[in-house]
Amino acid sequence: MVHWYRSRSLRGRLTFLSAAAVAVAIAMSALACWFIVERQLYGQVRTDLLNAPPQPRIPPTLYCASSPAAAPTAQGSSPTESNGPVLRDVQFVLANTGQVCFAERTPRAITLKPSDTDAYRLKLGQSIIRDGTYTNGDPAVVRVSAAQSHSLGPVLVMVATPTQSVEDSLQGLAILLGAVSLGGILLAAVAGRLVAHSSLKPVDRLTDAVEHIARTEEVGTTIPVRGDDEIARLSTSFNSMSTALANSRERQTRLIADAGHELRTPLTSLRTNVDLLIRSDDTGRPLPPATKTKLLGNMKAQMQELTVLIGDLLQLSRPDTPKAGPNLTVVALHEIAGRAVERAKLRGPGLVFEVSTEPWYTHGDAAGLERAVINLLDNAVKYSPPGGTIEVRLQQGVLTVRDHGPGIPPDELQYVFDRFWRSPSSRQLPGSGLGLSIVAQSVREAGGEVTLGPAEDGGPGALATVRLPGGPGPE
Repeated sequence: MVHWYRSRSLRGRLTFLSAAAVAVAIAMSALACWFIVERQLYGQVRTDLLNAPPQPRIPPTLYCASSPAAAPTAQGSSPTESNGPVLRDVQFVLANTGQVCFAERTPRAITLKPSDTDAYRLKLGQSIIRDGTYTNGDPAVVRVSAAQSHSLGPVLVMVATPTQSVEDSLQGLAILLGAVSLGGILLAAVAGRLVAHSSLKPVDRLTDAVEHIARTEEVGTTIPVRGDDEIARLSTSFNSMSTALANSRERQTRLIADAGHELRTPLTSLRTNVDLLIRSDDTGRPLPPATKTKLLGNMKAQMQELTVLIGDLLQLSRPDTPKAGPNLTVVALHEIAGRAVERAKLRGPGLVFEVSTEPWYTHGDAAGLERAVINLLDNAVKYSPPGGTIEVRLQQGVLTVRDHGPGIPPDELQYVFDRFWRSPSSRQLPGSGLGLSIVAQSVREAGGEVTLGPAEDGGPGALATVRLPGGPGPE
C-alpha cells in the first residue's frame, strides 16, 4: 500500500487523500447515525413495554406444556395483550412444575433464559427488561416479572414485543446509508480530482518553466504569481532563483569577456617583445644591450601585471553573497590597517601617511580584509601627488582613507566598484580595474559596507569609507 501510494503522482495522491478523508468522515457519520437510530428505536420499544400494564391478568383457563418448544403451537401469532397498535405476546411459567402456559391454543412461545428466574426475587411491580427471541427465532424485547396465584402458586409472567419490524427498518437504513456513503465517496473522488487539478495548475506552470530552462538553458524565465498562498510563495522563490541565475550568468559572461580583454593587452605585448627578440637572433642582428635590457624589463613588468590580474580574477571568482565559512574568524581591524600602511609606505616612499587607529574587532576573512585595505591604500598612493598626504583613520568601526589627488568626477562615482572599470583619465596608469571590486566584495562578505566619494571638507582628493560591525574588544 505504501509503495503504491508513493508511486502515484502528486495529483493522484491528493485525489486519494481527499477521497479517503471524505470516505472516513462519511463512514463515521453513517455508523453514528445507524447506532443512534438503533438506540432510539429499541429504546422506544423498551419504554413502551416498561410502561405497559405491570401485570397481565392470569386467565382461569391455561394451555400448558413442559417447555416453550412443546407449546400447543410454536408457529403463527395469536396476541394475548394489545395496547393500542402495539401487539404483545404473554406466557406464564409455573414455578412449582416448570410448565409453560398460555392463554390461547395457538401462542407464539418466548424462549426462556436461566436468568429469568431472578424475577422471583424482585419486589411487586418490578420487572426485568431484556433482549430475547421467540422459539421460531424472531427477535423480541421481553419483560419478565413474578406473580402469585392462589391456585397455581408462584408464576413467572413473560411479556414480549416483537422487534422484527425494527430489525427490518435498521437493515433498510443500513442499505440506504451504505448507498449514500458510496455515492458520497464517488463524488468526493471526482471533487478531489477537480480540486487537485485546479490547485496544481501553478505547479504545472512551474514545471513547464523548469523543463523549458532545462531544455533551452534560458535562465531568467519567470512565471506569473497570483495570490499569497504557498504556491504563490513557491512561484516567487522560483522567480527569484531564476533571476539570480540569470544575473549570475550575466556576471560570469561579463567577467570572462572583461578578463579576456584585459589579458589580451599584456599577452600581446609579451608576444611582440618575444618575437622581436627571436627575430633579432634569427637574422644575426642582435639588439643593442640597452634595448634588450629595456625589452626584458618590460616583459618582467608585463608578467607581474599578469600575475596580479590572475590573482584578482581568482579573488573575484568567489561568490558575491556573504556566507559563514571556516575562514571567518575574529579579526583585529586596527592591526590589519597597520600592516597595510607599512606596505603602502614601500609603494609610495615620498608620501606622508597620517595614521590614527583605535582597536576594533570584527568577524571576517583576515586575508580578504587585509587585501581590501591594501587595495584602498594602493588606490590612494596611485592618485596622490608627489609628497602628498594620505590620511588613515579607524574610529568606532569606521575606516577612512583620504588622499589629496585629483579626486573622482561625480558622474563616475557610480562605476568605481564595477569590475574592470577604469576612469578615462587614468587609463595610462597601471592596474586592471579590479582593485575596488575586490574591496567591495571583501567588505560585503564581512557584513559591512564601503563607499567612495569626494572629501568631506570639500578639498582635493577622494575619501574611501569602510564600515564593519564588531566591537572594541574581541568577542
